[in-house]
Amino acid sequence: MVGTSQAGIAPELEALVGQALGRAARALAFAGGLVLTAIAVMTVLSIFGRSLVFAGLGPIPGDFELVEAGCAVAVFAFLPWCQFRRGHVTVDVFVSRLSPRVQAFLAMVGNGALSIAACLIAWRLWFGMLDKFAYGETTMILGMKLGYSYAAAFPGAAFFALVCLYTVWRSLNETIRGHEVR
Repeated sequence: MVGTSQAGIAPELEALVGQALGRAARALAFAGGLVLTAIAVMTVLSIFGRSLVFAGLGPIPGDFELVEAGCAVAVFAFLPWCQFRRGHVTVDVFVSRLSPRVQAFLAMVGNGALSIAACLIAWRLWFGMLDKFAYGETTMILGMKLGYSYAAAFPGAAFFALVCLYTVWRSLNETIRGHEVR
């Protein structure tokens, strides 16, 4: 007989998939942190350059365009890790009074709703990227194709959707077991 800790739909497989997704989400979040660090360094250098215009230096051309693109990439890099670690903001004022099984069920419903949103975002980001490349739209100062920003953000968005789908599976198993495992 399977114990209550092993109840659910393919719990062993869910655990293995969870470990792999967790490692990948963590690595992607780390990469997003590197992108944000690079943006911060570039911003400091650009501001420093503005203060030395008299010496022939100046701001980094297109710095705000690079910040905009880099932040979009970083946000999509962080979302999978946040979802995997249950880091999204929830309001537990009323939910905390419910039974553990009902709490797990509500988490599953929330993960399902977020999965739909994440899949929709990834889908539209993909087609947005194709449109930006097809029309050759570029940034004002650098002349960088906007499609590159979309292309850099898409892997994070697609992985976010995948992690969201996994968390539905995880929450379903927790609902079957009768409690969330944190």
